Amino acid sequence: MNADVSLVVGLQRLDQRIAELRREIAILPEHIATIEKTLDQQLRRVEAGRAAVSANQKDRKRLEEEIKIQEQKISKLRDQMLQAKTNDQYRAFQNEISFCETAIRSAEDRILDLMSESDPLEKAVRTAEAGLKQKQAMVDAEKREAEQKTATDRAALQDLDREREQAVVRITPSIYRAYERIRKKRHGTGVSEVLDGRCGACNMALRPQVLQDLRKGEEVLYCEVCGRMLYVVPAESFEDQIEAPPGAASSSPTGV
Repeated sequence: MNADVSLVVGLQRLDQRIAELRREIAILPEHIATIEKTLDQQLRRVEAGRAAVSANQKDRKRLEEEIKIQEQKISKLRDQMLQAKTNDQYRAFQNEISFCETAIRSAEDRILDLMSESDPLEKAVRTAEAGLKQKQAMVDAEKREAEQKTATDRAALQDLDREREQAVVRITPSIYRAYERIRKKRHGTGVSEVLDGRCGACNMALRPQVLQDLRKGEEVLYCEVCGRMLYVVPAESFEDQIEAPPGAASSSPTGV
């Protein structure tokens, strides 16, 4: 294998791992946001339940105050009724007292309804709060795990970046530039292994002469279809690739 191509193959492995780590690092914040969103939903359920309980208590307090006002009004009306000079005035006071008493009974009935509604509301809040506590613990654990994963990935990425810098300086500059140009065009792969006489990336069959030249390893060769640099692992037999169909034994044990 050509020395530069061998170095490029190693560089591509580094680049693929670097790309993988960068994708993980980029995705983790989104993962954390998704986790926190589930917590927000549970929190809103708790807040809605607490608001319902609070509204229930406020309504009961308002009705209790209203009852006090009506009772005070009845007390004043009875005092005034004692000073009534005519039957019409007396009956008018009685009607007003009756109206206040009706308002009190209505308020008391509503308070009883609210009290019966209060227990289920408070129970629902306690259940939601317990669910929130459980969800919070789960979210905290997942966030810690995600943050640890991010820290690990960042450290690994720094190591790989340094390793890449060291690898790049060993490659002939023109070959490195060609690799960079190809991999950016070809979605991250600038070099491809030859498998069964075909480019492993685009699966196009290579001419026998190209396979012969690859065996010599004297120059950098490119796929005539996708443009990627080509390489074969040393253990591969060029006779198999040129003369025999895949899986068939070579007819000659020696080189061409």
